[in-house]
Amino acid sequence: MAQVRPETTELKEQYAAQVTADLERNTQEQERIGAEVAALQEQLMALQQDQALLEGMRQALATGTGRAPAAAPRKATAEPARRAKKAAAGAPAKPRKTAAKRAGTQQPTLGELIHSHLAAHAEPRSTAEITDALAAANPQRGIKNKVVRTTIEGLVARGRVERRKQGSSVYYTTTGRADTAGSTAQDKSAG
Repeated sequence: MAQVRPETTELKEQYAAQVTADLERNTQEQERIGAEVAALQEQLMALQQDQALLEGMRQALATGTGRAPAAAPRKATAEPARRAKKAAAGAPAKPRKTAAKRAGTQQPTLGELIHSHLAAHAEPRSTAEITDALAAANPQRGIKNKVVRTTIEGLVARGRVERRKQGSSVYYTTTGRADTAGSTAQDKSAG
C-alpha cells in the first residue's frame, strides 16, 4: 500500500481551498448579476407600460374621441419580455424567494415604499433623497437610484405622484390618490 506524501496532502488542501474560494466568488458574481438583471427587467416593464399608454393616447388623438383605450395590465405587457428572457437563457427562470416570502410575509413593493415615503413628508423630495432614505430603511433590498427614478416616473404616469421642476432639479410629492387594483398589480412587479 502506497503512502501519501505530506507534499501531496498539502497540495490537495491548497487546491480544495482555491476551489472553495472560486465557488464563493462565482456565487457572489451570480447574485450581483441577478440583481442587475432584475433591475433592468423592472425598467423594461415600466417602459413597456409607458409605451402602451402612449400608443393608446396616440390612437385616441388620431380617432378624435379624446378617450384613450384602457392600457393593458403590466403583467400582459411584460409577458413577451419574460418569454424572450427565458428563451435566451435556455431554461425556465424561477425567481428566488426572499426571506420574507419564505416566512409567509409579503414585502411592500418599491412603488408602495416610495409612495409611503412621499406621503410622510410634506415637502417635495428629490430622487436622491428618496433613494437614500429607502436604502437606509431597507438595506436588505439593495435599492438603486436608477430603479427608484424609473419607478417614480411610473407613479407619475399613473397620477399617484406629482413631478415639480425647480431650476434644473426635479422634486416629487404624492398626489394623495389611493391605489387602484391596476396600479397595485403594476407596482408589485417593481418591488
